[in-house]
Amino acid sequence: MKRILFVSILGLFTISVHSQQKISLKDSLDQKLDLSDWVLEANGFIPVPMLITEPALGGIGGALFGVFIDKNTPYTDTINGKVVKTRAKPNIYGVGGAYTANGTWFVGGMMMGVIKKWRANYRIGTAYADVNLKFYRQTELTGEKSFEFNLRSFPINAHLIKQFGRSDWFAGLSYLFLNTELARTNAEFHTPKEIKSIVSRLGILVDYDGRDNIFTPDKGFRWNTLAAASSDVIGSYYEYESVNSALIGYVPITPTLISGYRVEYQQVFGDFPFYIKPYINMRGIPAVRYQGEVTTLAETEWRWDITTRYSIVGFLGTAKALEDWSDFDNAPWRVSGGLGGRYLIARKLKLRMGLDVAHGPESWGYYIVLGSNWLR
Repeated sequence: MKRILFVSILGLFTISVHSQQKISLKDSLDQKLDLSDWVLEANGFIPVPMLITEPALGGIGGALFGVFIDKNTPYTDTINGKVVKTRAKPNIYGVGGAYTANGTWFVGGMMMGVIKKWRANYRIGTAYADVNLKFYRQTELTGEKSFEFNLRSFPINAHLIKQFGRSDWFAGLSYLFLNTELARTNAEFHTPKEIKSIVSRLGILVDYDGRDNIFTPDKGFRWNTLAAASSDVIGSYYEYESVNSALIGYVPITPTLISGYRVEYQQVFGDFPFYIKPYINMRGIPAVRYQGEVTTLAETEWRWDITTRYSIVGFLGTAKALEDWSDFDNAPWRVSGGLGGRYLIARKLKLRMGLDVAHGPESWGYYIVLGSNWLR
């Protein structure tokens, strides 16, 4: 569900808040459309109409979300008699729903932010989703075959990670609860247990975040790894383990040319439902099109800031999905890439927004991105 086109329909107008202070949607520096003051000063939200172009969900759909951003003041410490300030991530809240051409729909909400007195970051999200998806499997008689399923799911996903001292390192716990029912079944593809099942998974999350900005970074690296286990001890129908590790980095080549890099690895072990199986997640490749017990991925993205407001983006990536590491040499590389554009929609948040066009092994995809496509 990550391939969603974000389109803002806010116009150039002025909001008057209760204090009679005028909040303009034009930046005072260049008089261009900018949502910084509306979000930060007026406690306003960003209404985000969304055009969903994920091929796996029918190719077209719509959604509406409200997103609130509350910028935190820095942490303040006294070290050797000197006041030292370190950044604190903003609090972000969102709620909304969506519907697509193949009958998929969902409603949900999330919040993420900082508990300052603990020096901890948290995230929690929940939804109800009625999703129509195609899954693919190799069969002995016909080769690769697609299977259509309707999944009705209620997920809860949360984590709480604490900062190590004043560094950019965090560690803590992550939890996933997933109650799923198959409304359409196919005995050729799944086991009877998968018709109605619960996943309860607890893990350890380690996170390093040295990026200069969480929305559209210009420099810095982020690395996070989640090692988790699902067990009947915590209410799961399945006994399996999973590892997900990703490294994302941004290196400025010049002040206006930013290079980005992403390397990711996922693997599952044991008894798990088919919808938990990792899949290749890149622009230009439909969701769950290529699944495997192991996935590896490498992608690069380059952004050229033509002006302060407008940028051009190019990206290229390759990935593999395989059932076992012994299949690595025989598994094909799946390649996708494309071009896009960005607009600096909130200068004070360094938040860019725009449209990407991508082509994968089989089809084209169109995505409007709010912030970075690699948000995690």
